[in-house]
Amino acid sequence: MARKGALQLIQGVRDGRSLADQQGRLSKLPVAEQARAARLAAETLRHQGRADRVIAGLVARKPTPQVMDVLRLAVVEMLELGAPAHGVVGAAVDLTRTLGKRGQSAAGMVNAVLRKAGAYQGWADLPPQELPEWLRGPLSMAYDADTLTAIEAAHQAGAPLDITPKPGAQPFEGAEPLPTGSWRVAGPAQVSTLPGFDAGEWWVQDAAAALPVRLLAPQPNETVADLCAAPGGKTMQIAVSGAQVVAVDVNEHRLKRLHQNLERCGLTATVVTADALEWRPDAPLDAVLLDAPCSATGTIRRHPDMPFIRDGHGIAELIELQAAMIDHALSILRPGGRLVFATCSLIPDEGEVQVDEALARHPGLTVERPDIPGIDPDWITDEGGIRLRPDHWADRGGMDGFYMALLRKPA
Repeated sequence: MARKGALQLIQGVRDGRSLADQQGRLSKLPVAEQARAARLAAETLRHQGRADRVIAGLVARKPTPQVMDVLRLAVVEMLELGAPAHGVVGAAVDLTRTLGKRGQSAAGMVNAVLRKAGAYQGWADLPPQELPEWLRGPLSMAYDADTLTAIEAAHQAGAPLDITPKPGAQPFEGAEPLPTGSWRVAGPAQVSTLPGFDAGEWWVQDAAAALPVRLLAPQPNETVADLCAAPGGKTMQIAVSGAQVVAVDVNEHRLKRLHQNLERCGLTATVVTADALEWRPDAPLDAVLLDAPCSATGTIRRHPDMPFIRDGHGIAELIELQAAMIDHALSILRPGGRLVFATCSLIPDEGEVQVDEALARHPGLTVERPDIPGIDPDWITDEGGIRLRPDHWADRGGMDGFYMALLRKPA
């Protein structure tokens, strides 16, 4: 059941639908089988390039897309996940026979190819799957070839579970404290069953995503706005600092999650449903956190479907929106107030270049160089921001790609 569900998810991605948007397709499966299907699909997408190399050496001509997906799924399950070959091959042949007449005629080929693939040597030495050209192109102008390969390897490795603890919370067994203050949970975990979840002692948040608030350093009794706030990880970080936080987001559905997270963790915030470009506070703010809409290319290790369902369309419009949001955020700050601009993007035009251009547009605006525990000096960029990449902390499991900078409005 899980394999059939995984195949449906993979084929949905080929049709342009994200894995998250397809959760309803698995609703008839038991919960455990839903989780297994989702994992199989995600791992197949992460390792598609490697699987294709194996398959290419075993077929005379490339199979149809649907049959190819069956082969990829089976190769990854055997060679990456270590499933016994005999069970995987038999299940793949059965799946192929459900694909109509072409599938029935391809069943013998699938059986022969996968029996050979199960004995393949050198899987671990195959290069990681390359980023699509719409993304690799601009990144190749910012990073050298070795760095790009390291980023792709980090994407292939996937992402562990990171959590942000409340001040004073103690790590539970299996939670490793990271240099920047986050905890990293080893191995697969059911979040709601981990110690401290029901008590609201922490919330799920990638270690990279937790750094913009640490850079902002909100203080007790300050008034701070978190623009584009849902689902609320950064809002909660600001709230535990003692600052008065206003969480602004236009998406009511995502704001429901923010309310749930605040309630579970016993934290308070003023929540406003509004377009961040139009919202204005009653009085100028001490600080603003702007985690702006972006290409989200820094989160591919968590969303392996992204390279398959996007083509780079719309990034230019996002860059224009980010610039407008920076200008608006500065306009609602008091003189001497501070803004942290952040994006979960690997593309410099959505990070370093945005800050350079903001400095040119706003005379007197300055960047304050970061002083955060656990930050590697090599992560600090020429203009004074922080560039995080998936291959950072590779020995610990990596981190999301992010950019952030602390801007000070002239007094």
